[in-house]
Amino acid sequence: MGVLNLVRNFLYLKASMNTRKKVLIIDDEVDLCLLLKTYLNRRNYDVYYSHTLSEGMIEFQRILPDIVFLDNNLPDGFGWEKASALLEKYPDLQVHLISAYQPNAPHTHSSSFKVWEKPLTLKDLDNYIQ
Repeated sequence: MGVLNLVRNFLYLKASMNTRKKVLIIDDEVDLCLLLKTYLNRRNYDVYYSHTLSEGMIEFQRILPDIVFLDNNLPDGFGWEKASALLEKYPDLQVHLISAYQPNAPHTHSSSFKVWEKPLTLKDLDNYIQ
């Protein structure tokens, strides 16, 4: 019976260690990716990032994140279009659009995702992320 309890405890600990949420950042600004990664790692998120939509979608399929921060204007496409497509396929996904172009762009009026205006500050995130 002692071995069975050890195995149960091991499996429980292993499962509890994997409860960190996964965040994918897709942005062509390297400094912003590193800033968000550092900030979110300190708040117990596992963070991954890519600098193009195509790389980001490969990474998305690999890690299946809980949260996506997505730049609106990327070298190979528009983030708001991809955000809408992702939400159709994954309705529980939390999507945050990062946009330098506010406030009259049509994507900023969507209730499906949070829109962050660049320059993004950590104070803004502190007020939003628990």
